[in-house]
Amino acid sequence: MSELPPPNSAPAGWYTDPYGGGRRYFDGREWVGEPVPVTPQLAERRDAHPSLPAVAAWGALLVLTVSLVASKLVVDGLVGNDWPLIVYIVIASVLAYGPSIGWVVYVRRRWGEGRFRDLGWRFRWSDLGWGPLTWLVAVVTQALLALLILLIDIPFASNIEAGGEGTDERTYIVALLVAAVIAAPLVEEIVFRGLVMRGFLSAMHPAVAIGLQGLLFGVAHVDPVRGVGNIGLALVLSGVGVVLGGAAYLFRRIGPVVLAHAILNAVALTLALTGVLDDIDSPFDAVFLLGLV
Repeated sequence: MSELPPPNSAPAGWYTDPYGGGRRYFDGREWVGEPVPVTPQLAERRDAHPSLPAVAAWGALLVLTVSLVASKLVVDGLVGNDWPLIVYIVIASVLAYGPSIGWVVYVRRRWGEGRFRDLGWRFRWSDLGWGPLTWLVAVVTQALLALLILLIDIPFASNIEAGGEGTDERTYIVALLVAAVIAAPLVEEIVFRGLVMRGFLSAMHPAVAIGLQGLLFGVAHVDPVRGVGNIGLALVLSGVGVVLGGAAYLFRRIGPVVLAHAILNAVALTLALTGVLDDIDSPFDAVFLLGLV
């Protein structure tokens, strides 16, 4: 016999072809048609890139802008009271980030399933490796942009004052660490990479969405007090925003970029509080060592 006889007791359906591999239909009496090859699934199919309505992105930017301006105006108006520094840090943090947290809660209920996972709020153990790697890429990007600033003489001003006026008050240091290393990375990442970028992805090419959210991230750190020095600072921090946005896009979550952002701020704050930056005048050195975002 040149062929094996078809099964005579199995019900009609698709079975593994006993002659050439693949899947073939058996009608209950004989094999029908040609076998269909089966393509092995070599890797787990990744989820589609999540997106949100564009209004979620523009709303997040509007809320953050208004809250940052309001925070600065209120704190400037309270400076004359000569309160402890920790009080100003707490007030500034609450006013600057509180409204954005409220917008995040609204968005996840309005356009999501009521979970922070809808905004990319997922962490995995592998993030302990991807986070530092993302941080390293961001630092290299900062250094390259700082070099560009030096070469074409772009005005630059750092976005942190070293040492906090020499205070060693523990409550002040703890409050500053909480604000810069915990609050800022969490809120800014969920706003820019969780809301803004995903809102842009619904209306723009990914490259445009990542670039635009990075640019807006840099502009968000502009302070009129620095004058033209904001140009170089915004350029550097825009580069960091693009790196963080690219990582969030590739990972489809913000766990690694939250960790990278926290490392950036922790290193910068440590250097500032220890006085390492006191004698630094070069924007290349300042950006490479500091880079508080």
